[in-house]
Amino acid sequence: MVTGRIVKRIARAAKVSWREQPTQYDIEAIRANIERVGTVIRVRWAIVAALAIFSVVAALVYARAVELSVFLQNMIVPAVALVFVIAYNTFYQATYRRLGNIAFLNHAQLLLDMVVVTVLVYYSGGVYSWFTTMYLLFVLEAAFILPRRGDVWLVVAVAAIMYGGVLLAEWAGWLRHVEMPFVENYLWRHGTYVLVRYLWEVTMLCGAATVGMLMMRRIREREQELQECSFTDELTGLFNRQYFHRVLDAEVERARRSGRELALLVADLDGLADIDDRFGIDIGDEVLARACELMREAIATTRTDGSPAPEVACRVGGDEIGVIVPSVAAEEGGEWSSAASRAAVIAEAFRAAMERATTHGISATASVAVAVFPHDGLSADQLLDAADARLAEAARCGGNRVVVPGEPCEEEAVL
Repeated sequence: MVTGRIVKRIARAAKVSWREQPTQYDIEAIRANIERVGTVIRVRWAIVAALAIFSVVAALVYARAVELSVFLQNMIVPAVALVFVIAYNTFYQATYRRLGNIAFLNHAQLLLDMVVVTVLVYYSGGVYSWFTTMYLLFVLEAAFILPRRGDVWLVVAVAAIMYGGVLLAEWAGWLRHVEMPFVENYLWRHGTYVLVRYLWEVTMLCGAATVGMLMMRRIREREQELQECSFTDELTGLFNRQYFHRVLDAEVERARRSGRELALLVADLDGLADIDDRFGIDIGDEVLARACELMREAIATTRTDGSPAPEVACRVGGDEIGVIVPSVAAEEGGEWSSAASRAAVIAEAFRAAMERATTHGISATASVAVAVFPHDGLSADQLLDAADARLAEAARCGGNRVVVPGEPCEEEAVL
């Protein structure tokens, strides 16, 4: 049992999204990972093209200065390495969209790249090799592609270990030193020179990582700012109406394909217009912002299994709050299996919290309606119409209540 849980945890850690039915957040994460993998592949093709051009030109120059046997001996391994890079990059090019849910796909690509560079470093003279500069390219690539700074420093550490392993193995006599023309071939035995050269390369690796991460930090901050401006409501901090409709359409389509439930929760503040008239729009805005905060808390506190909340909360317009509740395959031991029941729990938690809360001494209640796919409709518009009809029903019953499918409200009922 313990072994099985460990295996599951490892499998989930290796994936961008481990859920059987991923949420919109999971889909966005998978899409971003696929884009990063694609970027790595495009960058590698550029590097391969540059290497191929260099190899052809350098080989022509090199062949004129050395004997044919020496030329073939020193060029065959770089040629094989180049063919290997082309082969696995072609494989990634053909499969990366299908493998986009693998979290460590970029790490694996960078590791293969550095293995190839290390082979080239060894067969081009070790401590004299010009190929060490390629480590810098892959460190910069890691800084631009990998999402976490710790991953970039891991790439730096792997490059330093691989390069240091070649120098140490040659100096200690564990590997035969590959003799190179045009250089002083005794220096690979000189411990001080080898150590200073190694320290210089490590310094360059760390410098490239630092510069790359500083540049990317600002770029990612700006991207986050633009994303928040595009999809976030400034007053409430929830997603805006545009994002709501985008996600709802996508979730309805996925629910239709999978045959699972999808719940839509729509909340409306009772009498917010009266609060605006009596106390001013600024106070009304604060009441609305507080209501949105309580909705976020209701979503978070009612999820008891510790997994990330799949619900998407948005300000639909005016004083309406919409929450999209997808049907997510529960983790082992999880409590929620029905989108409708999950939406009803969130709705009641939010209604009760609003009933207790005050803002500047002012209290407001909320009416909440739940519509469920496919029971209430097969499209986003039909679900919204069903939710609006139930909100109107709640208003007729006096407000401050939750109306769910199959349970019409009664005027004397108090939830």
